[in-house]
Amino acid sequence: MSDLSQVTPLLSMRNVNAGYGAARVLHSFNLDIYPGETLVVIGRNGVGKTTLAETIIGLTDHHSGDIYFQGKQLQKLPPYQRNRSGIAWVPQQREVFQSLTVEENMSVVQRPGHWDIERVYGLFPRLRERRVNYGDQLSGGEQQMLALGRALVTNPSLLLLDEPVEGLAPIIVIEMLRAIDLMRIGSNMSILLIEQKYELALAHSERCVVIDHGSVVHEGPSADMLADKSLVDRFLGLTQ
Repeated sequence: MSDLSQVTPLLSMRNVNAGYGAARVLHSFNLDIYPGETLVVIGRNGVGKTTLAETIIGLTDHHSGDIYFQGKQLQKLPPYQRNRSGIAWVPQQREVFQSLTVEENMSVVQRPGHWDIERVYGLFPRLRERRVNYGDQLSGGEQQMLALGRALVTNPSLLLLDEPVEGLAPIIVIEMLRAIDLMRIGSNMSILLIEQKYELALAHSERCVVIDHGSVVHEGPSADMLADKSLVDRFLGLTQ
């Protein structure tokens, strides 16, 4: 995907102002997400990364600007219609159904398509082992796998992942990143990955954007930022 000028975006945001109540967090926000790519969003804490995902899925107050998904305006649709149109969201809190089993968590939301429960079990064998366990009987890592699997079986065109490896043990982080790499094989799903561990995120994505004060301040190939620590220092003001 070297020449994006020849590709129609899956999702476009143009001059979007959004936030919570009267407080605006995103300011004149512009972003394109292209079919089949993994786009990582990085930035300091509190600059609007989670607000971006929540604005796309419809959980913020939209003040102005346009959001287009598959060529159709999105900003007036409620969250459930955005989900049905092909957008899935895995929040930081995971929010699995505690009183349902692993398999029930997925079966109640699944839709026809490339991803079904068996394919998710292939991606996360641990979930197959826990298929009859309830949501509140799972470890944090298993809950994250289930949250991701539950999103996948809705067969989205766009998957929003908000810090999917936060708080996980290193071995589970490796498993989650492997899964993210494998998820698009055989499909044209796009992934918006919000992640504080920028080095890991850049290594598992094609393109990155940096947000500061609710606006995009940098956009480019992930490999370029990963190779140039001065860019990280300039836009994030930190080293890892």
